[in-house]
Amino acid sequence: MYAPVSRPAADLTERLDPRRWIVLTILSGSLLLIAMDTTILNVAFPSLVADLQPGSVQQLWIIDVYALALSGLLVTAGGLGDRWGRKRLLLLGFGIFALASLLAVFATEAWHVIGARALLGVGGAAIMPSTLSILRDVFTDVRERAFAYAVWAAVLGGGMALGPIIGGLLVQDHGWQSAFLVNIPVAALVIGFGLRFLPESRSARSGKWDWWGVGQSIVGMLALAGGIKQLGKSGVDDPMPWILLAVAAVALTVFVRRQLRLEVPLLQVRLFANRSFSLAATAIFLGMVGMGAVLFLVTQWFQYAQGYTPLQAGLRLLPAPLGLIVTSMTTPALMQRFPIRHVMGAGLVAMAAGLALPWVVQQFAEVGYPAFAVALAVLGLGVGVATTVASVTLMAAAPTDDVGGAAAIEETCYELGAAMGVAILGSLATVLYTANLPSLDLTGQAADKVCDSVGEAAHVADEIGGPAGKALLDTVSHAYSTAVTPAFLVGAGLALAAAAMVWAWIPRDLRPTENAH
Repeated sequence: MYAPVSRPAADLTERLDPRRWIVLTILSGSLLLIAMDTTILNVAFPSLVADLQPGSVQQLWIIDVYALALSGLLVTAGGLGDRWGRKRLLLLGFGIFALASLLAVFATEAWHVIGARALLGVGGAAIMPSTLSILRDVFTDVRERAFAYAVWAAVLGGGMALGPIIGGLLVQDHGWQSAFLVNIPVAALVIGFGLRFLPESRSARSGKWDWWGVGQSIVGMLALAGGIKQLGKSGVDDPMPWILLAVAAVALTVFVRRQLRLEVPLLQVRLFANRSFSLAATAIFLGMVGMGAVLFLVTQWFQYAQGYTPLQAGLRLLPAPLGLIVTSMTTPALMQRFPIRHVMGAGLVAMAAGLALPWVVQQFAEVGYPAFAVALAVLGLGVGVATTVASVTLMAAAPTDDVGGAAAIEETCYELGAAMGVAILGSLATVLYTANLPSLDLTGQAADKVCDSVGEAAHVADEIGGPAGKALLDTVSHAYSTAVTPAFLVGAGLALAAAAMVWAWIPRDLRPTENAH
């Protein structure tokens, strides 16, 4: 609940920034563009591959380089914004974003797209921490700030889920270049309105720029994100992801130890000593583990097992972002009436229920879209509550001078959580899929492809064609359906564990106003 504010209403009105709702609109548009760009290429990818014909390694880089650059630079960007100016960094980020999008539109080789996607990640990293930091500075009223954070969480989660739908609508009529072209006018509008309405803010503390820390952070975060993604693609038997994760562990350990010694660190890692801050970050991370895994696995189920087009699959994902948006917007009112620990814990329990529902249904009947639709809606509702409360709690626990670093930590939890969900739960689903396959009348390369993934199996079934191809597709679809639900059940267990930690360790009387200034 919120602490009462004992000052005259007239004084409060004078302190409120009259531009704050315009600022929220500008920053929401900024965030929507970044969130959609994380997933919009998924539906544009087949036509891009047909046009530019990249090799298999180049295809992986086209998909992954954006998230790798974004994850690797968030911490550095948060510290830079605190020192150099958050508005300045955000507008620079949008300039980079527009330039990178223009380069991608005119790409004629695969490496052009890879370079443009990397540059998009650099721009996104400059933009994302600045959005939360500026919101914290503009919204001085606690209740209004909670609402602004709720809008932020709704736009981020909803944008990631809406990316494939918007991309599908654009690409089917205008080609893969439209997935990049849409960024340019939005970026131009944000820069124009941002110059006019966004206030500048920075940390009151100054200190020498920590170049060693920057290098350690970038190496560690790139290796961590790359290791997680590689683990999801190649599995636990490949040594490469473990090498990358070991590099990440060493680099980030050195980074943390260095930051603890500095008087003005690049990232205030002592924020994690605050139990509420750490638990809020954990709730965001685990929420995105579940959401990331579900969006990835259910999209595959829609397209390969059910035969939907990418656009049809995207539309059938709508219950998740709609549920997330609804609860994100209503959660601030819940936080006014009930303790933080109960609201966040209830959101995590709802998230666990959504993840577990398909497995429960499967114990009695074949799982179809109605069960997945209900599960997606409940999952979205739970994630919306949990991440909104966690965002408010995390940012409230951070001192004003460290909001850039706190925002970078929050957004890193979003990015790495979604990647971890795909890597861990996706790998588990693949293992269970292979184990569930019956003996097939196939040999050689065709048999290997069918066992490798449901996507490869669908291609083999299409090549075979006729009744035999349909029978194969039905077999692999059933194997995949029975594989994804136990993977979701593991995600439900993680969400319940987070809920137990929240109820056990977050103080009963915690108020989001604590440590806010």
